[in-house]
Amino acid sequence: MLDFPRWKVASIVALLVALCMLAIPSVLPDRFTASWGKIPHPSVNLGLDLAGGSYLLLEADTAKFVETRLESMRDQVQAEMRRTAPRVDIGDISTRGGQLSFMLRDPSQVDAAREKLLAITGGGAGLTGQRQWDIQVVDSSRFVLTQTKAGIDEAIDQAMKDSTEVVRKRIDALGTREPTIIRNGSSRITVQVPGLQNPQALKELLGKTATLEFKLVDDTANPADVAKGIAPVGSQILAYPGYPGGRIAVKRATIVTGGDLTDAKQAFESQSNQPIVDFTFNSQGGKRFAKVTQENQGKLFAIIVDNEVISAPRINTPILGGSGYIEGNFTADSANQLAIALRSGKLTIPIKVIEESTVGPDLGKDSVHDGILACIVAVVLVVGFMFLTYGRFGAYANLAVVINVFVIVGVLALLKGTLTLPGIAGFVLTVGTAVDANVLINERIREERRRGRSVVQAVELGYKEASRTIFEANVTHGISGIIMLVLGSGPVKGFAVVLLIGICTSVFTAVTFTRMLVALWIRRTRPQTINI
Repeated sequence: MLDFPRWKVASIVALLVALCMLAIPSVLPDRFTASWGKIPHPSVNLGLDLAGGSYLLLEADTAKFVETRLESMRDQVQAEMRRTAPRVDIGDISTRGGQLSFMLRDPSQVDAAREKLLAITGGGAGLTGQRQWDIQVVDSSRFVLTQTKAGIDEAIDQAMKDSTEVVRKRIDALGTREPTIIRNGSSRITVQVPGLQNPQALKELLGKTATLEFKLVDDTANPADVAKGIAPVGSQILAYPGYPGGRIAVKRATIVTGGDLTDAKQAFESQSNQPIVDFTFNSQGGKRFAKVTQENQGKLFAIIVDNEVISAPRINTPILGGSGYIEGNFTADSANQLAIALRSGKLTIPIKVIEESTVGPDLGKDSVHDGILACIVAVVLVVGFMFLTYGRFGAYANLAVVINVFVIVGVLALLKGTLTLPGIAGFVLTVGTAVDANVLINERIREERRRGRSVVQAVELGYKEASRTIFEANVTHGISGIIMLVLGSGPVKGFAVVLLIGICTSVFTAVTFTRMLVALWIRRTRPQTINI
């Protein structure tokens, strides 16, 4: 137990020195680390409650999502019935009452229509055993499709997962440090962005569904009808700010969508120097776009974002390069936000901000000051108590406590962790409990000395017998921390992370490190008695 060869001593010292070095950038002011340039210097990020920033609670519009899903199924049904053999002739499709219904012109095609519907409505919803869509035949020739609850729940859950990742990509593109983005219930997303004091730009960015579509303008539409909201068959009326009447008629058929984009970035138009958004299609989208522009030279095509026409340029020459740009009344910021939204992908479910708040940095400074003060007081009191009670062995325990604090900061920095106010509470708790192991060890050494053991035997048995209790106690402590980490959220997770790191590091410093110091002292001085 007290045998520490040189390689083992060197390994322990090197590990602790490395972790303490990792803590240095976190404890130094930013003005010092800013001059380090490209030298790696990971540091602990401060959470929203310490650094200040913006808090948003987003909620999905599930009713709109269900409605959009129904309309999407209508388009799929129309395309499927016409595209594949045998062709099924159907009448107009209705979506009234939240149901999709249509009549067969030839009742003998019921079986063929059912097979096509079974193929496009998907299989079962998860493990429920229910189908995503309920298909019924009424009066021998009318089909009625209804979304099942299980199908809706599964679709919403998947859409929320996808949208959470899209939100994360958009916020990461802003260059913010360690945002917190988590699902909150079945239809909400919590967003915390430390350091961002103005949430307006964030709200505008996250509020964009970023559904990009390219469609041909319907030049046969009567302007008077368009002004009244009446569109020709096969077309639709969309808002077009700045255009006479503020509306324009476009074909319903989509040329290409944002799903065909590979990149989008903010740039400036070479002649006017106005902000624009450059975009690039993938090979499939580029070919489709090139074909349409070749066949429709001289016509207008609309660039549509979230069902609003951004611009409607004329196709003067075929666009064959698979790239282009979007111009509108952009500022550099709004063009950059649109580029980020398009680049990160569209939100699969509409979301809106239902709660927002801004935490000022002054509150964070007060929290950091009070937290540091609490840590200092805790360290001073613990150090004083240990030294007065256990003498040299207390001094070794105190050194382990101080090193443990730096090691925790170093590990947090290495993991790119975020320190919150509950995390500081975890720090204080770790400092207070870090000496528990040494108290158990020292008391066991005292007990062995009272039994008449020699110094070496008492120390060796003290560490050996106490270590079992220490590890068992910390395992149960760690289980509690893991439960908080897995089941908790926000502040609870912040507390649990620091607690778990503190458990691991305090056991190492309090048992292994102090045992090494005691072993080296005994080997060097060979004392006949100890004061403990």
